[in-house]
Amino acid sequence: MAQEQKTKQELVSYFLEREILLSEDALAALHEGAKKAEVAALLREQADKGILHLSRDVLQLLGKGTVGNANWHDLETSRAMLENGRNKTLYHRFLEHLTEPDKHTAPLKVEDLPKVSFPQVRIITSHDEAPAKRSVADFVGYFTQRYKKLEAMLRGRPEVQSAMSISKVLLRKDKGTVSVIGMVTRKEETKNGNIIFTLEDTTGSVKVHVSQTKEDIYTLARQIVPDEVIAVVGTNQGSIIFSNKIMQPDLPASHEFRKSPDETYALFLSDLHVGSKEFLEDDLLRFIQWIQGKTGSDAQRQLAKKAKYLFIVGDLIDGVGIYPGQENDLAIPDVCGQYAACARFIAQIPQRIKIIICPGNHDAVRLAEPQPVLDKGFAKPLYELPNVTMVSNPSVVNIHASEGFSGFDVLLYHGYSFDYYVANVDALRNAGGYDRADLIMKFMLKRRHLAPTHASTPYIPDCRQDALVIDRVPDIFATGHIHKSIAANYCATTMICGSCWQAKTAYQEKVGHHPEPSRVPIINLQTREVKILRFGKE
Repeated sequence: MAQEQKTKQELVSYFLEREILLSEDALAALHEGAKKAEVAALLREQADKGILHLSRDVLQLLGKGTVGNANWHDLETSRAMLENGRNKTLYHRFLEHLTEPDKHTAPLKVEDLPKVSFPQVRIITSHDEAPAKRSVADFVGYFTQRYKKLEAMLRGRPEVQSAMSISKVLLRKDKGTVSVIGMVTRKEETKNGNIIFTLEDTTGSVKVHVSQTKEDIYTLARQIVPDEVIAVVGTNQGSIIFSNKIMQPDLPASHEFRKSPDETYALFLSDLHVGSKEFLEDDLLRFIQWIQGKTGSDAQRQLAKKAKYLFIVGDLIDGVGIYPGQENDLAIPDVCGQYAACARFIAQIPQRIKIIICPGNHDAVRLAEPQPVLDKGFAKPLYELPNVTMVSNPSVVNIHASEGFSGFDVLLYHGYSFDYYVANVDALRNAGGYDRADLIMKFMLKRRHLAPTHASTPYIPDCRQDALVIDRVPDIFATGHIHKSIAANYCATTMICGSCWQAKTAYQEKVGHHPEPSRVPIINLQTREVKILRFGKE
C-alpha cells in the first residue's frame, strides 16, 4: 500500500511540474498502466490551447487523436456544471461531439486507451494570425503581455520573489534594500562614466544607478538594451535605486540536458538563396549526393544513413525586390521560378528524412515577425513534397519523441534581428560580431527574447502574446541569416547557426560580411555533439 501511495504521489508531482492537474479517475488510469511519458507528450501538443486539468475522459480524447478543435475551457466549464448539478447533460453532449457515437457511452477501461503513436515531427508553436488593423492599443497590449511573461520568469529567482511595484518603492520614505522588475525605457552614461537607466513597470518608473566601481554589474549594464525586462536589487534613495545586482530572465540551470536513447542525426541548413547568380548549385548537389549515400567514405555514408531530420532555417530563395538593383543579381527573375527550382533540389533528399522549413527575410512572406509559413501560391512545389513540414518564423517543433523519451524542442528563428545587436551592442561587436553567432544567440537566450528592442526587427503587435518571447526552454536553438556556421552550448541548449549556399555578394563585400558557404552542422542526438560538414571546393 505504501508503494502504491508513493507511485501516485510521483504521478501527481510529474504532472504538476508540467502545470497539469490530475483528477482522481485520471490518476487511477495512469496508475493502472497508462504510460505517463506518452500522455505528457500528447499534452504538449495541446499546451498552447490552455488544457490545465487531466481527467480520464480527456485522457481518452488525447489518445484517440480527436481533439484537434476541442475547446478545453468550455469542456472544463461543462464538467464543473455537471459536478455542481447545474447542467447534467451538457458535458456528455460535449464528449459525444468529440468522440465516435458508438464509443462515448461505453465505460472507459485502461485497456481501451489507444496505443500512442509518436510523430517524428510535432509542431509546438507556429504563428499564423489573421490580418487585422492595428492600433496604439495593440502595441500597449503587446508590450504588457511581454512584460508579464518575462516578469513571471524573473519572479522564479529567490532574490526577487518579493519584488515591489515601482510605485511602492517611490512611496518609501526610509532608505533600505528593495527589489523591482521592470522594462528598460532609457539608458545613458553620466559624465563620471556611471550608467543610469530608467526602469518601468505597470505602476510607474524609476531611475537605476550602476556604478563603474561594481565591475560585474557595470559590465552587464553596458550590454542592457532598450525594452528588455530585468530585475534589480539595490538600495532606494528618493527617486533612484543604487543597484547591487541585476538579473535577466535567462535559462534555468535546472533544465535537463536531454539525449536520445538511440543514435540519430539532425542536419541544419539555411540561406540557400536559390535564384541568385551567386547560388552555389554544385556545392548543394554535393550535399544531396552525400545524403543520398552516393559519396563519401564508409563512415560518412553510415552517418548519412542515420540522418533523420533536416531543418532549413529561412531564405530558401534570393527573392525579388529585397534591395535596390537586385534584379541585376538574379539568375531566376521571378519568385515562383525560384521556389520551383528550390523544390527540385529538396525533392532529391530521401523521403525518410523529415524536412522542417521556416521562412526568412528573403522569402516571399511579409518581413514583419512572426513571419507566417511560406505562401502556397508562391511555394506550391514545396508543399507537394511528402516529407516537408512548414512552420512560421519563429516557431518551436518537437522531434524524435518515443516511449519514455519526450524528444527535443527545437526553436527556429532565421535571425533578422541579429544585424541590430551586432551594430548596437559593443560587447558583441568587439567579440567578433557576425563571426560569433553563438554569442548573439546566447545574448537572446539570456533575455528570453528574440528581438527585445523595439527597433531591432519589424514586428506585428499582437495584444494577446509576444511571439518573440522564448517562453519554452529549447533543447536546440537554430538560426541562420549571417551566412556563417557555428555551434556551441549554453546551459542545456545547443545553439546552431546554419551556413549559406551563396558566394560573397557585392553587398556583403561592402558591409564587411565574411560568409563561410556550403557548411552543414550535424548534431548527434544521442550525444548532443555537433560537427560541421563541408561541401565546398576547399
